[in-house]
Amino acid sequence: MAHIVSIQVGTPQSYGCDDADDPLDQKWFSSFYKHRVTGPIRVDQQRIEGNEQADCRFHGDADKVLLVYSADHYPLWQQELGIAGMTSGGFGENLTVAGQTEKTVCLGDRYTINDLVVEVTQPRQPCFKLARRWRLKDLPKQVIRNSRSGWYLRVLEPGTIEAGQVLTRIACPHPDWTIQRANQVFYSQYLAEERRELAMLPELANAWRVELV
Repeated sequence: MAHIVSIQVGTPQSYGCDDADDPLDQKWFSSFYKHRVTGPIRVDQQRIEGNEQADCRFHGDADKVLLVYSADHYPLWQQELGIAGMTSGGFGENLTVAGQTEKTVCLGDRYTINDLVVEVTQPRQPCFKLARRWRLKDLPKQVIRNSRSGWYLRVLEPGTIEAGQVLTRIACPHPDWTIQRANQVFYSQYLAEERRELAMLPELANAWRVELV
């Protein structure tokens, strides 16, 4: 049964320095580093309580209120990368969940978590911040290859959630469009028909729709 392992929130902070030679050490401003919260936390259509975005051009709109990542992936990353400290929150996610992966979650899925109602909108696109966080230049490319990306949720009905609560799927309008498949289609230029089909899904985040067409 899918459930929340942990909840993380963060605020923008500066990292690195202006005169660094290595791109991984250069200055960057981000909310990627998040801290775990305990007890109930409020979520509405715009944000999760205590969380702020550093760059609202690419993060934090109504289609991407919550970033979710599968706890099931962390043992694999630890083994493959040799980083024992890569655990819950390591991908900058708000919700670390067990019992779900990109192979089982579909675009448009709706879930209840306590009194919160959410909808899956798009996979997470890995960016340079992931590489800088773990000092692995090719980590975003690895994520694209293996589709362990995580996914975003929009909030349909606000509510209060906490770690340990169950995610109950109440709708699955597109069972053929798993997050894994969406990733594979998005990053391929040779699947024109499938890209058009993906772009037509009404639940898809607008940012992805624009890039697909």
